Amino acid sequence: MVAKEFEYKEKPDVLVLFDVDGTLTPARLTISDEVRNTLAKLRKKCVIGFVGGSDLSKQLEQLGPTVLNDFDYAFSENGLTAYRLGEKLASQSFINWIGEEEYNKLAVFVLKYLSEIELPKRRGTFLEFRNGMINVSPIGRNASTEERNEFERFDKEHQVRAKFVEALKKEFPHLALTYSIGGQISFDVFPTGWDKTYCLQHVEADGFKEIHFFGDKTMVGGNDYEIYTDSRTIGHSVKSPDDTVRILNEIFELN
Repeated sequence: MVAKEFEYKEKPDVLVLFDVDGTLTPARLTISDEVRNTLAKLRKKCVIGFVGGSDLSKQLEQLGPTVLNDFDYAFSENGLTAYRLGEKLASQSFINWIGEEEYNKLAVFVLKYLSEIELPKRRGTFLEFRNGMINVSPIGRNASTEERNEFERFDKEHQVRAKFVEALKKEFPHLALTYSIGGQISFDVFPTGWDKTYCLQHVEADGFKEIHFFGDKTMVGGNDYEIYTDSRTIGHSVKSPDDTVRILNEIFELN
């Protein structure tokens, strides 16, 4: 049964979800007019939403201040904070799940490990606490775009993030945590099951016959992998926002 609010669309039983970084915008940069216009055309045809690991404030920076009006669904922190047609839905909390004692141990281990690894540069905000997860960045989230690109090249050669994740798995085997490498400079740590598939529970009641997902980190270990391969979605792997626009025009005939 299609939700009444979506009946005006050409395909009200089709939902298209998008990752943000690398899919709708270049990593940590803002959305282009071309992508914005393409999404506006798509929204007339079907229901659209985005799902990202960042909190809403960062998504507002990247997608614009009217983002809650520009999308039918807005999922921050993988859907732990969720909006439907601008209205906030129920949310969850990482700290309530893990508890203060275990979180302290986790944070201390992360900060100690960060202090001991060899890196060409360090900036700031290495451990970011969010509602639904923690984000760990060896170079620091305050790095400039040029510094992010530099670290990404360094990480591909030295596997800094992958080795860090393995160390955490070894240290905290008793915690049901998932470690997800995404973007250029960081990785997310969250309870198993709180990946991007978490957002799908928020759309179940709207009775979609098709759910498409577009993402760029769709490989094993990437933060789009779980939702990209989920049986409830039709996955589309993209290399850039331009790639997203091209595939949308092909599938949904927006031109």
